[in-house]
Amino acid sequence: MASATTSGAARQSKALRRTVTSTTTTTTTTTTDSDTSAMASPLDSPRPSASSTSLSSLASDAADMAAKPKFGKLIDTYGNEFQVPDYTIKDIRDAIPKHCYERSAATGLYYVARDIASLATTFYLFHTYVTPETIPSTPVRALLWGFYTFVQGLFGTGMWVLAHECGHQAFSPSKILNDTVGWVLHSALLVPYFSWKISHGKHHKATGNMERDMVFVPKTRDEKASRLGRLAHELSELGEETPIVTLLMLLGQQLIGWPNYLLTNVTGHDYHERQSEGRGKGKKNGLFNGVNHFNPSSPLYEAKDAKLIILSDIGLAITVSALVYLGNTFGWSNLLVWYFIPYFWVNHWLVAITFLQHTDPSLPHYTGESWNYVRGAAATIDREFGFIGRQLLHGIIETHVLHHYVSTIPFYNADEASDAIKKVMGRHYRSDTRGGSLGFIGAMWRSARMCHWVEPSEGAEGEGKGVLFFRNTNGLGTKPLKMSPPSQ
Repeated sequence: MASATTSGAARQSKALRRTVTSTTTTTTTTTTDSDTSAMASPLDSPRPSASSTSLSSLASDAADMAAKPKFGKLIDTYGNEFQVPDYTIKDIRDAIPKHCYERSAATGLYYVARDIASLATTFYLFHTYVTPETIPSTPVRALLWGFYTFVQGLFGTGMWVLAHECGHQAFSPSKILNDTVGWVLHSALLVPYFSWKISHGKHHKATGNMERDMVFVPKTRDEKASRLGRLAHELSELGEETPIVTLLMLLGQQLIGWPNYLLTNVTGHDYHERQSEGRGKGKKNGLFNGVNHFNPSSPLYEAKDAKLIILSDIGLAITVSALVYLGNTFGWSNLLVWYFIPYFWVNHWLVAITFLQHTDPSLPHYTGESWNYVRGAAATIDREFGFIGRQLLHGIIETHVLHHYVSTIPFYNADEASDAIKKVMGRHYRSDTRGGSLGFIGAMWRSARMCHWVEPSEGAEGEGKGVLFFRNTNGLGTKPLKMSPPSQ
């Protein structure tokens, strides 16, 4: 893969060859963003013409420069200089061809039928032909049924993605159809559809915001130090984390990360005291603390959401009842292979995809004071998973940056729309496509080793002190800040 280049940025380190950024120059518009779902960037104000040489123009230029926020020198984990996005959400929306916004119920239902048919056909073939009569060898049968769980996990993840489309109203123009299909599909996968839909919508409204984001919010330096039983200044002095610790962390994340998130809100923000209706008083993330996706009184929701949370729980109850019936009728060992192991594969892919969409050495996070919608949506990254990603998983890996700017664009129009917004985003677009599917898996290890906590850059100034980047104890990439011990 060719090394990446960034227009107008400092010379890049070799490590950033893993991350591609568009080199198209950004064009600034003088039209104010009117999208109520996004906070306008401080850089969105009109700029005077550079060709004017009048005294009034020079004075205006000086005032404009003074009004611009100061960031200082921001350095990502790879050691490359980072520049804060300077375009508007209107620039993004206007760049996308209008037909990309069109949603088709027929097309959406076709993909649902295709994924269900794939699941059913795979089950029929294995149940019919992978038997002791046709394949006497037990090890061979075990190997084939193991392959079955992997394939069904991919098809199940594809179905999960279609329900995700429904949650964003990207599936069709009909909200009723979207929510009906989404509720059925997600319930079948033991996902509380409306509960997830609501919290996921809040994630989209606050992506990259350390105080409001709902998923994979990284630890601050103080939080990381506290977890290790250390003081913040000691993190820069710690030795390397052993690879076995990293491996165990990844195994735990991939095995139980999704149910743990639903039950405890792990990786979500923990500022529930700020919940507008007072539901979060005294509540913190964790098991039995009332912060979960099943309780209508959870601080993740408002009182108006209660009926939808209950409807989500009813969907889960129906699925659990069906599974109990099947287990009692056909045997729980059979159901383990038919459903539960593929279910864990679905969870694995879901967590891996989400983790890598929002965790990368090149990505920033923002404090509440430095965050806005445009900056947060750009704090995501596209990756590549080849045929599996584009055909079976419906492109959720390859077009995620676009998805955070305009989540109602259906996946089958997302490639074209992504190409369109790259021209606006320019150097701010992030993509790691090296190695295809194997590169995707490798990125999990790299991010786990390099992304331990976030902190400001050493050269940050003003608003830039609220732009945070990953650092680690493994001596990889940019070194953590040197801090003095607290005064006695």
